[in-house]
Amino acid sequence: MNSSLDEDQAEGLVVIDLDGKSSIADYMVIANGRSDRHVGAMADHLVRRVKEEGLGRCKVEGMSKRVWVLLDLGDIIVHLFRPEVREFYNLEKLWSIEMAEPERAAL
Repeated sequence: MNSSLDEDQAEGLVVIDLDGKSSIADYMVIANGRSDRHVGAMADHLVRRVKEEGLGRCKVEGMSKRVWVLLDLGDIIVHLFRPEVREFYNLEKLWSIEMAEPERAAL
């Protein structure tokens, strides 16, 4: 997956390990493209590569506008943004917050 994004000249590629933070996936990949066309092309290429390599189904959201495309690969979630949209939502900051341990009730 990283090689596909590297070949497509994705910018600001970040991989976040979600172990212990979420049950939705094991990893989150965040990158941006220079324009909506670039974001859409990266998403198209990644979907094609997933199919070619037999890595299962890939659910895609956001292709109609291509300002933020989400690809759900099951264990990996990929967010592809235009730069200003990525800056606005700032997912890296959201997922970098350390999760507090739940308080245990005294028995």
